[in-house]
Parts: sequence; C-alpha cells; structure tokens
Amino acid sequence: MTLATGLFKQVKYKLETTFGIIPAASASQLLRRVESTLDMSKDTYPSQEIRSDLQRSDFRHGVRRVKGVLKGELSPKTYSDFIGAAVKKLFAAGVAASGAGITIAAGSGTSWTVTRAAGSYLTDGFKIGDVIRLSVGTFNAANINKNLFITALTATVATITVLNGVAMVAEGPISGSTVTVTGKKTFIPTSGHLDQSFSVEHWYSDLGQSEVFSGCKVDKVDFSLPPTGMATISVDLTGQNETTATAEYFTTPTAVTTTAVLASVNGVLRANGSVIATVTGLSIAIDPAFSGDPVVGSNVVPNLFPGTVHVSGQFTAYFDSATLRDSFLNETEIDLAVVFSADNTAAADFLTLVLPRIKVGGASKNDGQGGIVQTFPFEALINNNGGAGIATEKTTISIQDSAA
Repeated sequence: MTLATGLFKQVKYKLETTFGIIPAASASQLLRRVESTLDMSKDTYPSQEIRSDLQRSDFRHGVRRVKGVLKGELSPKTYSDFIGAAVKKLFAAGVAASGAGITIAAGSGTSWTVTRAAGSYLTDGFKIGDVIRLSVGTFNAANINKNLFITALTATVATITVLNGVAMVAEGPISGSTVTVTGKKTFIPTSGHLDQSFSVEHWYSDLGQSEVFSGCKVDKVDFSLPPTGMATISVDLTGQNETTATAEYFTTPTAVTTTAVLASVNGVLRANGSVIATVTGLSIAIDPAFSGDPVVGSNVVPNLFPGTVHVSGQFTAYFDSATLRDSFLNETEIDLAVVFSADNTAAADFLTLVLPRIKVGGASKNDGQGGIVQTFPFEALINNNGGAGIATEKTTISIQDSAA
C-alpha cells in the first residue's frame, strides 16, 4: 500500500483570469512552504424530522467551501503574489532619480544624509521607509550599491540608516548619480483595487493524486517577526471548489524561489519617528475580510466579495522610557516601519513593512528578574496626510520587496 507523505507533496498555484475557473496548465509557480492545509469542506444538513422510532433518517451535503492556510518562512519574492492580492495592488517597480548630484554626509548618531543638488525626492515619489541604493556615478565603494533605509525625508535630503551597519564615507557632490528605490512596492490603494483569485494544486506524486482548489482568495496574511529565529508568513485562503484527478494538472511549474529566508536580527525598526533597538517581537496581520453567501440551485458560492482591508498587530519592547507608553496613554498616533534583510552584505535581499499611522491599544508590562517588557497591540489606519509629493504614502500599509 502506498501512503502519501508530505516530503513528496508539491504545492503549485496560478492566478485565475476568471474567478473559480482553473487557468491553463502552463506557467504556474511551485511554492516553498512549511505547511499547506487547503481542503474541501461542505455545509451539512441533518434531518430534523420527528419520528416515533427515535432515529434520524437522512443527512445531506450542501454548499462546498475551500479553506486552509499556506505557512512558510518569509523570503523575498516567494509570497509576493499573495501579499499583492491581500492589499489589492500588484507590486510595481520603485521610483528612481537619475542624473542627480549627490552629497553624502554624516548625520546624528548612526544616520547619514543623502542630499541632492536639484530636483525633489518628494516629487519623484520617494517615501519614508523606502530602501534605496546609489548607483551610477563615481562613488566611494563604501557608498555604492548599498541598502539605505530612509528614516526622514525632505525634498532634497534623505536621512538614512545603513542596513548592514557599515559606515559610509562622506563625499560629494557626485554628479550624474542615480538613486533608486530597490525592487518593487505595493500598498493598499485608495482606488482601482484588484480582486484576484488563484487556483492552487496539491500534487501527491508518490500517490498519483491531484487536488486543484479553485476560486481561492487571500483571506488574511500574518507576518510574525520574532527577535530570534526565522521570520514567518501565514496566508489564509478561502475558495470555491475542488477538482480531483489521477494526473498532475500544473505539469510545468516555475521552480521555487531561491531567495534567502529573512531573520529578524538582520534589519532596522523605526517607531514614532526614531530608529529603536529595544523591540523584542513584532506581528502584523492584513485581513481583507471576504464574504460570500450560497444561492439556490448551486452547491458553490458564486463569488467572494471584498470588505475593508483591516491591518493590525502587536509589538513588544523593553521599558526604557515613557515615550511608547505615553503614546497609548495620550492616544497619540505614531508610525511604524520595519525592514528585514537576508544577511549583512551591502546589497542583501530584504522586505519592508511600513505603517505610516497607527494607534496603540494597550501598554501592559510583565514583571520578573529580567528586563521589563511592554506589549503594544495596535490598529493601523489610513494615512490621510500622505500621498503624491509627500514623504509618506496615503495608505494603511506599504510593502517593499527587493526581489518581487
């Protein structure tokens, strides 16, 4: 008897053109995972007849539904399709400023400034929380092709933190330079929202069984960023139907991504306008809140309808001052931006999560012989003061992926 094993199970997916219609078999994507628990469930209807024999006479199956979770270790590009679907916007290439005259100077503490002689970072679309790189131009080797995290921004001055912690060299102006927001970005837009669905296949190669789950929409994305260990992602899917076969459906998938897994120790966190080093944990959830109701004459829900995209989370930090505590006590709105890189090389792959406007909902503290840790649950809100030509985005959350 052949028994299926998870080692030989493959998970593949492809974007659907029409909701619930499995797309052509070519050009799917093989997915790295820790776990994929997609399965079919059905509503059930037990008979409610009152009978003198005191026994139930029937039990029927009703509407079919797909539910499950894709769990993985967070790596650039790997889950970008699902993240884009959650925020209703495709990842798009970051902005760039070319032909600029750039001067590098030391700022306060470990920060540096990247000043342009003309033009405007704001007009060009750069934002606080972006990771940029300098390229083109006769820069010192310590300055070029290096991940630089923007922590403050004006029209001509970007204040940055170097992600790998290696100091830059003051120089400039360097003419003919290019400043680029690395990789691609997405965010919850104010209009033009996408409504995407996927078909996901579980192929049990050792058993010769295929299960294709169609009409799958991203119901939630959870990022978990512990102080030690791997950063993780969990993608909740809700779908319409399942098709089974003894032959593999997506036969020529694109190979799994090879980007490195992100670890929380490699990166920078900015909260309340300052880079801080006392955060002991962070989790962020994006919840698109789909809903759908059965209809007469069909055993599948005809569509899954979107609701408000709710973003929330929690971070923990050592109690080192009154600043974060008082943001709760005074109901003060703050910002939160975090970037995690794959390693400590100058141009390592990375992922950023930027929440320009959050409200903290608590500030409880633990107790014991060690350092006292505060817990801050928060709700993220649309940043009405952001937008085109402004240092922040008009959104609840934006994400930058170096490899998307």
